[in-house]
Amino acid sequence: MHYRALNPELILATAELLQQRVSERFPDSGLRKVATELVSLAHDMAKSAKALETPIWWLRILIGIVIAGGGAVFLFVGTLLSFDRISTGAFDFVQGIEASLNTFLLAGLGFLALVRAEERIKRKRVFEELHSLRSLIHVIDMHQLTKDPAALSTNFKPTRNSPQRITNSADLARYLDYCSEMLSITGKLAALFAQSVNDDVVVDAVNSVEELGSNLSRKIWQKITMIETSGRLRSNPKTG
Repeated sequence: MHYRALNPELILATAELLQQRVSERFPDSGLRKVATELVSLAHDMAKSAKALETPIWWLRILIGIVIAGGGAVFLFVGTLLSFDRISTGAFDFVQGIEASLNTFLLAGLGFLALVRAEERIKRKRVFEELHSLRSLIHVIDMHQLTKDPAALSTNFKPTRNSPQRITNSADLARYLDYCSEMLSITGKLAALFAQSVNDDVVVDAVNSVEELGSNLSRKIWQKITMIETSGRLRSNPKTG
């Protein structure tokens, strides 16, 4: 069972180790601050996901009281209230049946809404957490956006407004790899909520966040591949 479910503690440990690695290699970079924020968000989300596994007892008790009260009303109307003085003509009888059916239908819908109230509350909490996670994913993407392998070329000429570039191929590849690892961790944090809340809507939302991170990570690895290819070409020039 240990390997059939995500362990929040191991995800937190991975995020903290990544933050240390980024701090050691790029101490003055904005990516270090992003890694620190990822660790903070990971702690908050691990707690939130754990809390969602626990039933909302006050809500369940309230729903139980409401259902019991509604049942008592039906019992009183159906068995204790005297109908001796009420006309039982054919028209009134049909109207009574129609009113009873409408009452039972509304009661059934109300019962269903009460039962699903906890599900809706938990779903809303998950969406709030995933919104924060989605925003952080875009922040990570912004930090890798200007890390262009073309800047490693000897023919590259920066302009006056060009952003600060990493001119060492190994450092640039490592920077991009850190961004990719961060995106991977965000996907695991999102998956914690799908693991805690068994709801199809939540699963779809989690998959959407994971897909966003995977698509951005794929673009990052295209850059890393370009760096590695360029490095091999420089180390093994063609001879003719």
